[in-house]
Amino acid sequence: MMTTLEPLGSLPEADAQALDEIGPVWGQAVERHRDRVMQAYTPLLQRAPRDGLAAVRDIPYGSHPRQVLDVHTNARFAGAGPRDVLVFIHGGAFVRGAKSVNGLIYDNVPVWFSRQGCIGVNVEYRLAPEARYPAGAEDLALAIDWLQANIAGFGGDPARIFLLGHSAGGTHVATLLFDPLLRARPQRAVAGAILVSARLELDGLPGNPNAHGVKGYFGEDPTAWPRMAPASHPDGSDVPLMIVTAQYDNPYLDLYGTRFCAAVAQVRGTLPRYIQMRRHNHTSTVAHFDSGEEYLGREVLAFMATAQPADVPRPAA
Repeated sequence: MMTTLEPLGSLPEADAQALDEIGPVWGQAVERHRDRVMQAYTPLLQRAPRDGLAAVRDIPYGSHPRQVLDVHTNARFAGAGPRDVLVFIHGGAFVRGAKSVNGLIYDNVPVWFSRQGCIGVNVEYRLAPEARYPAGAEDLALAIDWLQANIAGFGGDPARIFLLGHSAGGTHVATLLFDPLLRARPQRAVAGAILVSARLELDGLPGNPNAHGVKGYFGEDPTAWPRMAPASHPDGSDVPLMIVTAQYDNPYLDLYGTRFCAAVAQVRGTLPRYIQMRRHNHTSTVAHFDSGEEYLGREVLAFMATAQPADVPRPAA
């Protein structure tokens, strides 16, 4: 299913206009435009009520200082029985990024889902060049192991773990689920995956503002990149899948998301849930959570409610 929308309704008019203006030229100054988006959404996130919300932060799931996660809960749903677990994995071009940029972004993603009755989890992971492919996916696997063993203590259902990866975080999710290197892992631990503006094909094109990150994480040899790209393995997983792109995404990511969606559909015989967020850009697709705009969040919840494993023959490992 493909859905389009004209959102940004939670933003003041001046900020919405600013995002509309930078959208068509987003790729010309990604870092400056990203900062403008965060400037626009931060005041809205600051005003969001915090009653009943709690977080246990920087819980180790591995031995490295960056192998930590936060668990967000909501007292309103205490005792409501095992709840779905939404795990957010941030981006950062494989070489930078944090689960919390300013104490609000990207905490806002698991916080919003905790408001809806889920257990929200925010994962940090090792970065290149210290940790190269497939280290991000390996860290995510460790985090899932920890969640399976411990999330019930927070009210979460270890059989209902959903992964929402943004940008490079989406690449790590797709690598974990689709790449033959990690295919031997039992995948029933993951009830569904949402890839938001994920890098699913690898390139060093002049228009790619994060080509240096691709090289830093996947190596300098572009002839080796195809086998490491999630797009090369659309038959690698039967985990329920949702793909989200932005109208003003980082260059090529919208194309890669659309092509991956089509490739997975060809394998499975059914189209994954697909949404293009009109007027949104690469950063606002996740920065807007908990700002008052709820369209994408509601679509994700609908996906989670109906996600069932696809009946797809799994290739031998």
